[in-house]
Amino acid sequence: MLNISEIRAQFPLLSRQIHKKRLIYLDNCATTQKPICVIECMKNYYTDLNSNVHRGVHYLSQEGTSAFESAREVVQQFIGAQQTHEIIFTKGTTESINLVAQSFGEKFVNPGDEILISTMEHHANIVPWQMLCQRKAAKLNIIPMSDQGELDETALDKLLTPKTKILALAHVSNVLGTINPIKRIIKLAHAKGIRVLIDGAQAVSHIPVNVQDLDCDFYCFSGHKMYAPMGVGVLYGKEALLNAMPPYQTGGEMIKNVSFETSTFNELPFKFEAGTPAVPEVLALKAAILFMQNIGIENMAIYENSLYTEAFEKLQDLGGIEFIGTAKEKAAVLSFNIKGVHPYDVGVILDQLGIAVRTGHHCAQPLMDRCHIPGTVRACFAIYNTSEEINIFIEGLKKAKEMLS
Repeated sequence: MLNISEIRAQFPLLSRQIHKKRLIYLDNCATTQKPICVIECMKNYYTDLNSNVHRGVHYLSQEGTSAFESAREVVQQFIGAQQTHEIIFTKGTTESINLVAQSFGEKFVNPGDEILISTMEHHANIVPWQMLCQRKAAKLNIIPMSDQGELDETALDKLLTPKTKILALAHVSNVLGTINPIKRIIKLAHAKGIRVLIDGAQAVSHIPVNVQDLDCDFYCFSGHKMYAPMGVGVLYGKEALLNAMPPYQTGGEMIKNVSFETSTFNELPFKFEAGTPAVPEVLALKAAILFMQNIGIENMAIYENSLYTEAFEKLQDLGGIEFIGTAKEKAAVLSFNIKGVHPYDVGVILDQLGIAVRTGHHCAQPLMDRCHIPGTVRACFAIYNTSEEINIFIEGLKKAKEMLS
């Protein structure tokens, strides 16, 4: 049985007051709050260990390098990668996708080829592929979805053509909460020789992920959505593919030899980690993973889904609510609108009551266009949220509805 009070006590920011009201933080899809173990990890690096990694023979550099590479091992085990050198540290999901779009695209995409994404993608999994298509005279194809927010798998099968070089797909939609059947989709794509990138930004803190079991070619995620700091993320790639791809950025660390005539590149993973890495952030990512593993990802998912179900049922009772995304398989993401009311206005009133939700298009404008709406109110639940907070949230919505309807 989870002790939520003990878990909440590990998050200092949750004790804040906003507009003289107790903070109710429900913006967890955008970023999660950070536990003390993560905050202390960052602090301890700068007070006890600060040095550049991989480049020095002195004690601090050697100690820092050992700590940095141990974090890579933890990430490898966390997502079930076969090799530690298949784990590339990046600034986050956005940089990871851009890395693949630039590097894989440079090597494997040619004029007339096709890239496949879905209607429900975040802008970070749309724009890099658009730009790749522009550079390479390729075509961007889109998988449609149902009104419930589920991918049209019949259309998907037809869109997986001999010209398709890569399919890039969200594991979990940041707007709809839809959990896509990625293992089945990856199998379909691979049967036609198509590579697959999975955007796992909204998945890794809610769903156990094993990249070998999924058999994806690339998987990426951000630290700040899983209780770790901002500015750090991960790209997993299959070893053979990463070896075949050219570097994304150049400079220090990613080289083996440099002369004015030519340069040779470092081995994996360093070929894709140019420059000084975000060392304290990487160490704190390890701390966040250990924090989640101590609770248990499955336990977190069960608890968060119970909060989602409670909130969904109470919103239904409230009346006048339009839900956006009602897929059968969902994470604890609740997107909705009050009929006749702009989501921004709802967000402003909730903020005055100390309730933090996200409003707007959530970096998914094509999805909003598909749903014929300007945006939504989005509440996302994390391990530190409570049933009591849901009640306060519902009361806040009642007040907003009375004021705005």
